[in-house]
Amino acid sequence: MRYSALSIFLNGLRGNTGWTSAWHFPEPRPHYDVIIVGGGGHGLATAYYLAREHGITNVAVLEKGYVGSGNVGRNTTIIRSNYLLPGNNPFYELSLKLWEGLEKDLNYNAMVSQRGVINLSHNDSQYAAQMRRGNAMRLHGVDAELLDREQVRSMLPYLDFDNARFPVLGGLLQRRGGTVRHDAVAWGYARAADQRGVDVVQNCEVTGIRRENGRVVGVETTRGFIGCGKLALAAAGNSSRVAAMADLKLPIESHVLQAFVSEGLKPFIDCVVIFGAGHFYVSQSDKGGLVFGGDIDGYNSYAQRGNLATVEHVAEAGVALIPALSRVRVLRSWGGIMDMTMDGSPIIDRTPIDNLYLNAGWCYGGFKATPASGYCFAHLIARGEPHPTTREMRLDRFERGYAIDERGLGAQPNLH
Repeated sequence: MRYSALSIFLNGLRGNTGWTSAWHFPEPRPHYDVIIVGGGGHGLATAYYLAREHGITNVAVLEKGYVGSGNVGRNTTIIRSNYLLPGNNPFYELSLKLWEGLEKDLNYNAMVSQRGVINLSHNDSQYAAQMRRGNAMRLHGVDAELLDREQVRSMLPYLDFDNARFPVLGGLLQRRGGTVRHDAVAWGYARAADQRGVDVVQNCEVTGIRRENGRVVGVETTRGFIGCGKLALAAAGNSSRVAAMADLKLPIESHVLQAFVSEGLKPFIDCVVIFGAGHFYVSQSDKGGLVFGGDIDGYNSYAQRGNLATVEHVAEAGVALIPALSRVRVLRSWGGIMDMTMDGSPIIDRTPIDNLYLNAGWCYGGFKATPASGYCFAHLIARGEPHPTTREMRLDRFERGYAIDERGLGAQPNLH
């Protein structure tokens, strides 16, 4: 069923009894050309672009839970492409361009809101660094505006500009950045992939990877063995656990990243605000709740929950930036399992094992990368060579000494 104003009107006349399921619930077949492990945003986007761009439709996406139960539904919904390094900037700009046309492409309302993203600076060196970043962005054709103190004040009057420790001196603004409803992204890609013949198989956990003569030939699952021509891993924070089933050790640590939402408030934050003196970022949802987060928890974990020390740390940073937050009640929090590489940048590459492909190491940048990640991973799987924007995102870059160290925000807690 195609969604449109006419379909809404006609179904309203029929008492909304004519809607069909957004996607099917198929039983897994014995063999697929491609199996994708992980039914989150990256896995579903990969399946969709395999079908749309490369005509490969004999594809299964295996999700151990339900669609949207992983990191794609456990984040702070921010999209942006304000990166500095050549290894990151073109990739995230590709992703932002795909976000801009996503709803029309998928025929699904993902609530893409380009409300703007501003990174604040609190000392002269930060301001100079943002000037450099903005220039690098503009050299790549990406929009960037460097704002002084008074321009920020006119835009965000609720900030504590004269905080003794963290005075606001300016900020770097990307107006095309913003937010997207996270779970709608998963639903939209699942529906679009399903319409093109992809099997989205839920409640199907991979328990082993079968190899013959050094080549991957399929996966053992809680619903039996499923054979494949190619196996693609897009398991986010569980990437190391799944790769270990093929005796592959990844340069990744898994940490919990907590996100929070407050009680509903009248609108007062109309963009995404990122604190430069501490790791804190906040936006306001259409329901009025403040959606915010900060640092990862400083220990390895595969749990989708965090600790109270990090809650306090995030709250302190938020109140230092916006004193009015001290009066706001937090309704709930959730945790995503983050696959943290040592340089803070992702991996999209073939592995040393035949027929095994890897999409992992997204650190803080996984959600905003969803469309480009799927697009480029599909290119790699279909053609056997990396997409031009991901040539530096190699698995062996740490061994070769070619790290993409954007800000040193890898897995080490002391770097945060």
